[in-house]
Amino acid sequence: MKEGLRQFRYETAESLNIAVYQIRANKTRSFLTALGVIIGIVAITMMGTAINGIDIGFEKSLAMIGYDVVYVQKASWSTMGQWWKYRNRPDIKTDYAVQVNRAIAENPSSELVVAVPQMSTFVASARYRDRLLQQVFSMGTNQDYPMTASGDLSAGRFFTPQESAAGDMVCVVGDDIASGLFPHEQPIGKAIRLKNSSVRVIGTFRKQGKFLGLFSFDNQVVMPLGAFEKIYGKTSFVSLRIRIRDEKRVVQAKEEITGLMRRLRRLAPAEEEDFAVNEQQAFKSQLDPIKNGIAAAGIFITGMSLFVGAIGIMNITFVSVKERTREIGLRKALGARRRTILLQFLIESVMICLIGGLVGLCTSVSITFAIRFLLPDFPVRFSPMLVLASLAVSVATGIVSGLAPAVTASKLDPADSLRYE
Repeated sequence: MKEGLRQFRYETAESLNIAVYQIRANKTRSFLTALGVIIGIVAITMMGTAINGIDIGFEKSLAMIGYDVVYVQKASWSTMGQWWKYRNRPDIKTDYAVQVNRAIAENPSSELVVAVPQMSTFVASARYRDRLLQQVFSMGTNQDYPMTASGDLSAGRFFTPQESAAGDMVCVVGDDIASGLFPHEQPIGKAIRLKNSSVRVIGTFRKQGKFLGLFSFDNQVVMPLGAFEKIYGKTSFVSLRIRIRDEKRVVQAKEEITGLMRRLRRLAPAEEEDFAVNEQQAFKSQLDPIKNGIAAAGIFITGMSLFVGAIGIMNITFVSVKERTREIGLRKALGARRRTILLQFLIESVMICLIGGLVGLCTSVSITFAIRFLLPDFPVRFSPMLVLASLAVSVATGIVSGLAPAVTASKLDPADSLRYE
């Protein structure tokens, strides 16, 4: 047993040395042979990196809207483009938040924590002296808003219950607003112009980034509902933000909210709901087809590249067998086993693929670092699992493509091989 194992190790080491010598002796041919594998590995690793980046960015965006927050609105997030289905629905009222909070207080076993009203507009502008920012997201809410929001304050404070009830002209601004209007001074205590009204800045939010790469949470101005109504009127988009006790029981929480809203809307049991209870699962269901599309495209490109690469490696290995027929006959005449010859060509094929895989990995890592440098906000992550998967695919490709030539070489007759010209 030990003798057989020692013999196998010797044969493997000898085959490895021969494979290294042949690859070094034919560098250009070996590189061109491995090119298909290189392209395939780059495709599979960049596909995995893209999907990981999407997951990172998506999870970061979901954290912004809150894992434990649901939204009561006129329209459903899962059918955003079908606006005609919801345009005739009655508006959500800010007073609903008071009634929902009353129901929560009366029900000790409620799945809900607090309901917060929100009025908003995307067409606002903000001005300070000669500086003007367009397309500012302006929001009116109450003092409980921080309980349903993920953003922390970097300076100042949020407005108090008294300021909220009185509709004082105060606001908290996002990081982009603070840096855009006050690039060289502290914004706290300064008054900015929203439409034709003056609003005093009492706090600034810490930088949060963009939601799904589209809407920036740093481009917002948050103020009391009364102040918002004085500036923009009562015709703006209204919704409720409701925090739930346990994000794992979101289904039960949505059922409770639906029941409360049906009662507030005075809907009969047979009537269709004229509101929507939205949560992050709607975005997840829309993201899955995108990820599946990227994965399918990546797998197709990878499969084609590896198939072409495997055919190329198989062809070159057959050529190598023909070129070294006399060498194979001589080695067999001197006592080399079929297993030794098979192992020699199989190792050579695997090494070419493995080198191609390593070159592909280095290329992918370089591309990833370039993306991070050029697009620092784009979330990319090169997972260690991608490295292992790439190396495994490379080895498997080498075995599959080199097996047939290796078997052919191992079956050559020594006498015929020595006479081969």
